[in-house]
Amino acid sequence: MKAEGTRNASSISVWPHRLAVITACATFPLLFIGGLVTSKGAGLAVPDWPTTFGYNMFLYPWSKMVGNIFYEHSHRLVASAVGFLTIALALSLWVQERRNWLRWLGVIALALVIVQGVLGGLRVTLLEHSLAIVHASLAQAFFALTVSLALFTSPEWREKIAEPPLAAYGRLRRLATVTTGLIYLQVLFGAVLRHTGLRLDAHLFFAMLVALHVVLLTARIFKDHSDHRRLTRPALFLSAMLLLQLLLGTVSYLVKFTAILRVPIDVTVFLTTTHLAVGALMLVTSLIVTLRSYRYPTVTTAAGQEVFTEQCSV
Repeated sequence: MKAEGTRNASSISVWPHRLAVITACATFPLLFIGGLVTSKGAGLAVPDWPTTFGYNMFLYPWSKMVGNIFYEHSHRLVASAVGFLTIALALSLWVQERRNWLRWLGVIALALVIVQGVLGGLRVTLLEHSLAIVHASLAQAFFALTVSLALFTSPEWREKIAEPPLAAYGRLRRLATVTTGLIYLQVLFGAVLRHTGLRLDAHLFFAMLVALHVVLLTARIFKDHSDHRRLTRPALFLSAMLLLQLLLGTVSYLVKFTAILRVPIDVTVFLTTTHLAVGALMLVTSLIVTLRSYRYPTVTTAAGQEVFTEQCSV
């Protein structure tokens, strides 16, 4: 039986996981570049789509990529690379993955990246501002999905967890789920604020809610689950990102909405774009904590006896 299990483990392809990690890593700089495009007002620097000033997108001369055209066209090229990676990932999952739900999750990722490409193009051709908000919001959701796929295809998700089962897991799961949801809502209002200058009140309100829930989540993990490294490590990272995000958000607010700080425009662009990127890292980190809280074995009490149950079986 042991030899058979070893053969089964060795027969699992490593490519779905590798492609998922590469896709997630490529998506993060795409978010940053997209933020630069918005912050610099370069979203319409290239007025046509899917061509670039009449050229095939991939044949546009590098010598003409100057000013805002550089940012907008680079965004298109990196987005195309992420699209091709997503195609490869979806095909790899469909051919080599045994878990049917994971295969279909790869299809969803492919559908989402296609929708993203179309939305980005329509934003240019229709000059519709609301499409930019939807485009930015779906970009964060796609990044979260690629990180989830990287986690689901990892050896960690296949192996039986050696750490102790979770006690009082219900509170942790609810808190982690709510925290992730609040961070995504904060992302949505951040997109509205960046593209329209409106709903600063909602953005600040959800910033306070997110900060409170991240503190509560971290405290819960270290109080009840301090011996679970796969929870404590991302919780520490999430708390560090929260502190950085609050700093970036405060400085960005003072620069953009008050006259207290006056800095060069390039510094403002860097601050606001980094603020967006850190928000994306907070979203996926909270999501990882949430998914892992459901993956851990749990312990419940029934008739005075402890009953162990394995969650999210592979």
